[in-house]
Amino acid sequence: MEQLDHIPTTGPDEAQPLLAEDLLLLLFNPDDGTIGGEGTLFYVLAGAVLTELALNDQVAIEKAGMRGTLVLSVGETVPDDEILRDAWEYSDGKRREVQGMLASIGPQLRGQLLESLIFRGDLHREQGKTFGFIPKTTLSLGDTGRRAKLMSRVQAVLIDGAEPDARTAALAALLSASGSLPTLHRELPWETDVINRAKALEAGDWGLSLIHI
Repeated sequence: MEQLDHIPTTGPDEAQPLLAEDLLLLLFNPDDGTIGGEGTLFYVLAGAVLTELALNDQVAIEKAGMRGTLVLSVGETVPDDEILRDAWEYSDGKRREVQGMLASIGPQLRGQLLESLIFRGDLHREQGKTFGFIPKTTLSLGDTGRRAKLMSRVQAVLIDGAEPDARTAALAALLSASGSLPTLHRELPWETDVINRAKALEAGDWGLSLIHI
């Protein structure tokens, strides 16, 4: 497997996971080994990348009338992480329409982020065969406990109404934008209060009004 720049090379606890990694981990269903929202996953993962750049003050957002929303990289410091760097360089020196940018940077993200989660031990991957000859890949939850910690923070915000930090607010809003909250109903009850809090965060000032899935 090719080593990716955003995957730590010395140990699983020495690098801050990307917001998109956390989102993919939350969308993973430990009960059946599936990932929620596969049909539109690349949009929401790309949205998480843009959101992280916005939170880091590395992109600026402009409303451009009929052209919609535009993204432009700002600052002179190129992100160290490969995924963030690729997105930053894509809009460096040229304003990009958000939907086009999501479509450009999104398709490869699932594979890159999944490799990172497996490398960290947050997820496990097993290769097997169905009927003895059809290759089959199975994902299962690792023993790092990170998904449980992330979900606990999101539950505090969406269920209990706790005041979120920026990262947790962004995660909750991205989950809402993904359309996958109903698939997480065992952990995040599909109730009016939860839905309303998620929608309020989705519409809030997290750069997430960029995402129209």
